[in-house]
Amino acid sequence: MARRARHVVATGAGPAAATTAGRVIAGTARGVRLIGPGEGTRPLGDRMKQSLFAILEPALRDRVFVDLYAGSGAAGIEALSRGAATAIFVERNARAVESVHRNLEATGFAGRAVVVRASVSDWLANAKGRELASGPATAIFVDPPYDAPAEAESSLRAIESEGPGAIVARDGVVVVKHFRMAEPAATRLLRSVREERFGDTVLTFFRWAEEVDP
Repeated sequence: MARRARHVVATGAGPAAATTAGRVIAGTARGVRLIGPGEGTRPLGDRMKQSLFAILEPALRDRVFVDLYAGSGAAGIEALSRGAATAIFVERNARAVESVHRNLEATGFAGRAVVVRASVSDWLANAKGRELASGPATAIFVDPPYDAPAEAESSLRAIESEGPGAIVARDGVVVVKHFRMAEPAATRLLRSVREERFGDTVLTFFRWAEEVDP
């Protein structure tokens, strides 16, 4: 069995609520500032973004990235900037969806993006027949509200229920952003293989068991 890696990054206090969502930190849209939906959202900080995409970038080029609970769309836009062919943004909040559209226009990526206003559970139940009809995602980023930790596990179960190669490619990865005291449980088919910690926030990486346990 592959060893589970764990990396801890020291940080200061968490980000204050704001209407900004940081900037694109690498790739063709590097330096472009992004807007956020408003107070109450949790921007994907530069340090976290750098660590996340240092891990994901080698597998992103010319493939599909999915940003669930997209908020400002910062994760999917970073993926597009680093060479993803397509990014799919799923968000049910109208204000957040508007932020995603504005950020895509600012970065010039609107033509390579699909923005879906829907609940994540509804999208996952229908993804194969719609946006993912041409093939599965190489990476899915799951960032539910901290006050709804059960949504992370329900998303993992929905992805698992379709099996390897359906919503997530067999060599793909699901990354869940969560509070350190609310770690989502692995499923029968998805194994937790790595953690990146940023203060009280953790990124947990899941891969298909058939890839982890050959």
